[in-house]
Amino acid sequence: MSARGQVSAGELLQLVRSGRAVTRGALQQATGLSRATVGQRLDRLFRAGWLREGAGGPVGSPLGGRPSITLEFDDSHAVVLAADLETRHARAAVLSLTGEILAEHSGTVVVEDGPDAVLGDLGHWFGELLEKAGRRAEEVCGIGLAVPGPVDTASGRVVQPPIMPGWDGYDVRGRLARAFTEATGAPPVPVLVDNDANLMAYGEQRTGFPDCSAFVLVKVSTGIGAGVVVDGSLFRGVDGGAGDIGHIRVGAEALCRCGSYGCLAAVASGGAVARRLAEDGVPAASGSDVRDLLTAGHPAASALAREAGRQVGDVLATVVTLLNPGVLMIAGDLAGTAFLTGVRELLYQRALPRSTAHLHVVTSRLGERAGLVGAGALVVEHLYAPERVEERLVALGV
Repeated sequence: MSARGQVSAGELLQLVRSGRAVTRGALQQATGLSRATVGQRLDRLFRAGWLREGAGGPVGSPLGGRPSITLEFDDSHAVVLAADLETRHARAAVLSLTGEILAEHSGTVVVEDGPDAVLGDLGHWFGELLEKAGRRAEEVCGIGLAVPGPVDTASGRVVQPPIMPGWDGYDVRGRLARAFTEATGAPPVPVLVDNDANLMAYGEQRTGFPDCSAFVLVKVSTGIGAGVVVDGSLFRGVDGGAGDIGHIRVGAEALCRCGSYGCLAAVASGGAVARRLAEDGVPAASGSDVRDLLTAGHPAASALAREAGRQVGDVLATVVTLLNPGVLMIAGDLAGTAFLTGVRELLYQRALPRSTAHLHVVTSRLGERAGLVGAGALVVEHLYAPERVEERLVALGV
């Protein structure tokens, strides 16, 4: 926090949003600011519509007296748009600033059609979803997008994505902002782009495991990727490449879509399982087809999913030893009993007992909505960070 006397309105908002200080008196105690200065800072937040007064809190003194008025983040003043893009399917939603999904749509989108067409489609979806939610386009404060490839978060550009041909280096943020304006007539808004496993991990950790200081989510669908959340923040590496475990070499000779041989994704992803099923005469072309077969209890699909789980579990033994997470979450098309059984078999066999003593291996709680929730949360945390609150308040003239 800034030095005493320099504590900004944005930092006061952060204290309220986090629940660390939710009355004027508590804000004075936490910051050392005078009552008048706290009042001035809060007045700016009230005029922006970002804070509201809640019910009176408990009486602070045994002698009685008037209860303190609590302060609340007012999540009704804006909404967030989010989309989660897969290779042949996408989901989009309007979310409140606290993560509630107000309207949602899913449909077929083929990522190989290229970014211009795909992002244009998402823009149209956003316009229809806002109408469905009964919200105006001018209420949108930002857009979050999850993509199935590595992302340079500084630029928002996808970097050499193995399963997204035509997207490498494309200005995703600029095109999606234009698509939103074209569909709604509203001015462009900030767009944040991140890897799908990252945003799934962020959504799951924040909603289900907020006290877990080291959280790992592994998504196994068309490809394989991991998202890592450390102390509440995404760990992306130096240029967004952290967690790309699908391209760890496992010694097999299978050709991966990245052009290399022996990648984990080439032998243990949903796409790899689908290919093996198809070779045996079982109709399957994608990870989602495998998911449907697993749901139906197909024995060959279950056997291959368990084998894939063992191969992934072997790699995850190293991941767990390196990161020592409290939660390892398995998500994606293959995240069922057979695959999880295989993961557990090899993980606990290969990892040191010290690394797994306090480890919880679980499956997704948010399911197909995890990427949407994570993308929405990323936008909110970005826009309401203390330094950006100041910039936005000045822009609003308050």
